[in-house]
Amino acid sequence: MEVAANLAVIQEKIGQACEKSGRKPSEINVIGVTKYATIERTEEAVEAGVKNLGENRNEGFLEKYHHIGDKVTWHFIGTLQSRKVKDIIDKIDMLHALDRSSLAKEINKRASAPVDCFIQVNVSGEASKHGLSIEEVIPFIEEMEKYEKVHVIGLMTMAPHIEDKEEIRRVFRDLAYLRDRIKAKQLHHAPCEFLSMGMSNDYEIAIEEGATHIRIGSQLVGE
Repeated sequence: MEVAANLAVIQEKIGQACEKSGRKPSEINVIGVTKYATIERTEEAVEAGVKNLGENRNEGFLEKYHHIGDKVTWHFIGTLQSRKVKDIIDKIDMLHALDRSSLAKEINKRASAPVDCFIQVNVSGEASKHGLSIEEVIPFIEEMEKYEKVHVIGLMTMAPHIEDKEEIRRVFRDLAYLRDRIKAKQLHHAPCEFLSMGMSNDYEIAIEEGATHIRIGSQLVGE
């Protein structure tokens, strides 16, 4: 089982990153990103012990959900169009890309129970990335109080795809600092405990900077 071998390598690297930063591997949730994986490959990941799966397209999510159901925790990690909220919102466990009021309003209207959401933050300021700027996040979170079905559990970002490890680290560090500021407010609707950051190419740095949820695609299930 190739996925099992990949998972063992990832877990070893997680252990090393945790040791370096004085953390426990149990604090890290590995989300297997199966956007490009077949149903068979995804099922192989579940059999190997992957407990969290992440999809970023409605169609791909619904297809895999139909086969795998609630054997795993489902994360929707892509941009969610408001008109497609109704199709998936009661099937996912966490949404990693809440980035606008219109989406929050639609979740509030369609969800049958509160949805755990990460606010997507564009820390690097790249035009190609979705998400709120750092300055917009706290006012946005305060606005979320009026939507009882939106439960803000954390922040999410993507670092730039560059070689400069210090710049990647700065992005993750800035998100962690922002999370700490929000968490200190002790908002009932936004405990904001978690950090969804780090992908196949930079998850070890993310863990060293406080990531709780890492999103691994190619290194786990292949290209």
